[in-house]
Amino acid sequence: MWKCPKCGREFERQGQEHYCVKPQTIDEYIALQDESVQPELNEIRSILRNALPEAEEHISWSMPTYWKGRNIIHFAASKKHLGLYPGGDATAEFASELEGFDVSKGTIRIPYGTEIPSGLIARIARWCLERYSK
Repeated sequence: MWKCPKCGREFERQGQEHYCVKPQTIDEYIALQDESVQPELNEIRSILRNALPEAEEHISWSMPTYWKGRNIIHFAASKKHLGLYPGGDATAEFASELEGFDVSKGTIRIPYGTEIPSGLIARIARWCLERYSK
């Protein structure tokens, strides 16, 4: 067993990743991530802010979330990629444009160091807003 020195929780694996401190804002979420991925997280945030100016920023499911009456879209840092979570309907709708990305069950994985498809992300975000905020 391994005990996290920050929160005291015990885990089976040494150094197991988890959230000791639950961020309350997207700024806090990004600040808690590895410095090497913070620029990419800020880029995704900027894309979503510009695409969804009427949506509110929240933390939901421990992830940065854009909300307007309900959750519209989430994003998060993972070990090897940025995750964008627009839902299964969105990944099906944009399947042809998402060829070449690792996509499954409403998740789009963008490997770190890969160019972020800002136009596509903005279109997906707007589609999600129109679809989910009704």
